[in-house]
Amino acid sequence: MRISDLKHTFPFPEAIICLLLILRIASPARAQVNAEQVMTIGRNVLSMDDYMLSIQYFNQAIKAKPYLADPYYFRALAKLSLEDYSGAEEDCTLALERNKYKTETYKARGFARQFLGKDSLAIEDYNIGLSHNPDDKYFLFYKSVAQTEIGDYDGADSTFRTLLRIYPRFDEGHAALGRLNLLRGDTVGALASLNRATELAPNSPRAFLMRAEVEFSNRDWQGALSDMDRAITLEPREADLYVNRAYVRYNLEDWFGAMADYNYAIELAPDNSRALFNRALLRYEVKDLNRAAADFTEVLRLDPDNFHAMFNLGLVDLERGKSREALRQFDRIAARYPRFHQAYYARAEALRDIGDMRGAMQSVHQGDELVKRYVKDPEHNPLDRPTIQPGRTHSDNGRDADSGEESEEEIMSRFNQLVTVGNTGSPELSFNERIKGRVQDRDVTIDPETFYMVSFVATPRSLKAGSNYFRHLDEFNSRGFIADRLYLTPYPGTPGDEATLEALFALSDNYGRSSLTPSPRPADLLASGIARALLKDFDAAERDLSASIDALPDFTVAYMARGAMRQSRAKTDPGFLEGAIKDYDQALQLDPTLSYALFNKGNIYYETGDYTSALECYTRAMDIDPQFGQAAFNRGLTYLRLGRKAQALSDLRKAGEMGVIPAYSLLKKMK
Repeated sequence: MRISDLKHTFPFPEAIICLLLILRIASPARAQVNAEQVMTIGRNVLSMDDYMLSIQYFNQAIKAKPYLADPYYFRALAKLSLEDYSGAEEDCTLALERNKYKTETYKARGFARQFLGKDSLAIEDYNIGLSHNPDDKYFLFYKSVAQTEIGDYDGADSTFRTLLRIYPRFDEGHAALGRLNLLRGDTVGALASLNRATELAPNSPRAFLMRAEVEFSNRDWQGALSDMDRAITLEPREADLYVNRAYVRYNLEDWFGAMADYNYAIELAPDNSRALFNRALLRYEVKDLNRAAADFTEVLRLDPDNFHAMFNLGLVDLERGKSREALRQFDRIAARYPRFHQAYYARAEALRDIGDMRGAMQSVHQGDELVKRYVKDPEHNPLDRPTIQPGRTHSDNGRDADSGEESEEEIMSRFNQLVTVGNTGSPELSFNERIKGRVQDRDVTIDPETFYMVSFVATPRSLKAGSNYFRHLDEFNSRGFIADRLYLTPYPGTPGDEATLEALFALSDNYGRSSLTPSPRPADLLASGIARALLKDFDAAERDLSASIDALPDFTVAYMARGAMRQSRAKTDPGFLEGAIKDYDQALQLDPTLSYALFNKGNIYYETGDYTSALECYTRAMDIDPQFGQAAFNRGLTYLRLGRKAQALSDLRKAGEMGVIPAYSLLKKMK
């Protein structure tokens, strides 16, 4: 069986097939692309919430007719839905340079600017829009929220009044006015606006959550519970809502209800550190020490620098008789917060328990000295006050415990205070409420895009237009040196279905027999080595690929194949990385335009921690191929490793635009 006869392991959606057909037809002459047809398909795809694919269509329209405004505008809409606000702002600006009279573009750019914190510039855009359409609901709404954000409360109030006079049943307007009133200290006015919002939109959770926030601050626990119940009924799969309701239930002394909420929040979101932290505190409170320790340990796995969890785990370990483990926690805290006196007292207790009385006395003395110096001159000898990590704490008087002057008791109380999730009820601006295509919300593991290998199996892993072009491989295929086609594809190139594996074994046997003839052809040796590499028979693959290079020293495809095989083999034996780099260097000497060899080298340097060399390789690859999205993504990760966030953001936005799906997930995480 030939690989080419197999059904593709990763079937294309119909829309992608359509895109590839368009690209194939257009490839001889890019200008021949029917921009209007591509735009129509792109808008249809956008309406189906497949934002990543729609961007690829708009890219093609821009290449064909860069003077049109609409492709930039609709690409901006797709980027807004992916929360790439910088990219959306840039595209809107490009659209307006081509057509400054398209009013909706000002709305989209203003919206993007609000999320970038450029509220004053957003207001300028909204004012231009309102000069053309003074009664537009969303120009008014977005402007009022932006005015609120910059502290122009009188201006915001005036805009809200205009908005609600024209649209008196606009529930989001009433909810946002409630927030404005709350910021102005008008609790009565805030509740009146929020009550109106809940009347108008009884099936929208936002106003109920905002009203619960007001009730939190007023310690109206029964009212807050009622509103949280309503919000959870409307959004039963939102884990953070259960975290906040548990806090309300705790204050109503409903311990079982609070624990049930934390359990369910963790069931919905196992990595929810707030729920884990709070459940650990409750378990500690009822002396369920082993399970409390397990929860605190999990919090520290998710957030290794969470010193509140670290301190509490140390206290739990003390009570469990694990004093040496507790001492390690307190030592870490003292190293990070050397003027946090409570760490020294806890450390002294652990030292005493293990019999180090001298060390315990010294630790107590250190704590006492810190306190004495603070009492004598607080300004020049401040005490460290570690802040809570997972969310917000609430002190006994109801105010936020991280603000203002605190007594020693208040400082320590934050180490055993429940945390809540902020802003669950804030008015949320939304240009497009649909979720289906929001790839940035996917829980994607952020790893570098993998290296490329020569394979019998094509495995497209992104929305990148066209194939991975490798000139020497294309020439090898076109000249028919072997009966089967080879591809350049991201590793791993071995789908696990039984039919494909059987075919690979057949190929290995077929080409393997050919390689054993008295004068084997370099092409047969290459094919045998590739098949065996895909089957992870590395010794045989090394032998065949090296033999093909010995027979044909300028065999560029073989150097790429052996380099990738060695890079794959290095996952279990890093000693093969040096050989892989030598192979890529030889391939580049034969073909300096081989961007994939540079990309693969960059991955080796990235994995070994040589980020400067990785950066150089990715940059050279992108100089050769500016549309190399995977190189842009990996260079973005490299910039992050080097602490250069601005360059990282630029590259990640570029990678997302070019179809690398994890880019948008990482951009969201970086916010």
